[in-house]
Amino acid sequence: MVLTKRLIDGMAYHGKDGQRQVSWDDELAGFGVRVYPTGKKAFIVSYRVAGRKRLMTLGTYGQYTVDQARKLARKHLVAIDGGADPLEARQKDAQGETIKDLCSAYIERHAKPHKRSWRDDQRRIDSHLLPAWGNRKAKSITGTDAAALHSKIGKIAPYEANRTLALISKMFELARRWGFVAKDHANPARDIDRFKEHKRDRWVSPEELPRLARAIDAEANVYIRMALWLYLLTGVRKSELLAAQWDDIDWQRQELRLSETKAGRVHYVPLSAPAMAILRDVPRLEGNPHILPGHIHGRSLVNINKPWTRVRKGAGVEDVRLHDLRRTVGSWLAQSGNSLHLIGRVLNHSNQSTTAIYARFGQDHVRQALEEHATRLMGVAGKRPAAEVVKLADKPVTR
Repeated sequence: MVLTKRLIDGMAYHGKDGQRQVSWDDELAGFGVRVYPTGKKAFIVSYRVAGRKRLMTLGTYGQYTVDQARKLARKHLVAIDGGADPLEARQKDAQGETIKDLCSAYIERHAKPHKRSWRDDQRRIDSHLLPAWGNRKAKSITGTDAAALHSKIGKIAPYEANRTLALISKMFELARRWGFVAKDHANPARDIDRFKEHKRDRWVSPEELPRLARAIDAEANVYIRMALWLYLLTGVRKSELLAAQWDDIDWQRQELRLSETKAGRVHYVPLSAPAMAILRDVPRLEGNPHILPGHIHGRSLVNINKPWTRVRKGAGVEDVRLHDLRRTVGSWLAQSGNSLHLIGRVLNHSNQSTTAIYARFGQDHVRQALEEHATRLMGVAGKRPAAEVVKLADKPVTR
């Protein structure tokens, strides 16, 4: 039969248990109309590609007339004769077309394999990109969208806004390579002015340290207390210390081996006597390889922002961020006359320009520098004998 409007109008579903019911057109082979149990009718085209039988829905009856649907089917069949597979093309186009899909691909295919800081990207995706654009098509995002989001974040956190814009830029560069958007799709993050950034130079002063020491020792969780003291004594980054395991400590050489560093290279941190005293008294949890274990069995501490907020509030230094403890090590070393080269080695900086912030305190052995730093810091904190440091481990573990 030749499909006509009158014929289709009179069609009703007569199948059983939802089985497919199709009426084929005698005018164009492979073109037909399907009737669903609900009474809905849709035009379809049937074809074979590489030995595979394919069935593709063209659109619903009403959305297309019979003549429009037949014309569309003929167009697809011509393309199929040339080796195309329109159903596969449609499915491929549908996959990953939303920002949510692009973000997921970015994390799994790029961030996790190549970036130690991939969790920061995931946080920005969860906090900013998905709430704003999650269900939108990736190809629909424009420079106006990116500028508006950048401005919105920047009203509260301009540095965070700049990092998010950089993330968007990288994601859309990869989106072009991966086929999420067309090759000529304009990067929406391009030509947007970033917020001005200034190097932060906040650290704990000798006048503030005694108050901070008391506030740290008042913290209930022993692992939080020890983490904060180790940050002050070693200058390591937050994530590097939290990821450290017992096997990373060389007790004989008095060194901490950090493999997960921002610089992407193994960093050996000499451990001063106070740092060693703390590590010897850290309570070990059976089955957990991490020096600073978290609430989840076998995992490390992940987020110490809440206890740090309590500590700095108790010390009256609420503007001091956790990363400023690392700057404290650098600034105190500089004030003691150590060279920028040595400070860069202690802090594992990739280039000297990062260390230049400490140049105002003057212009080489790393261990000696950290020993002298620990002695001075603990003295200012009011913990003169190194052994007194271990008293902060006497409190019961609070989980």
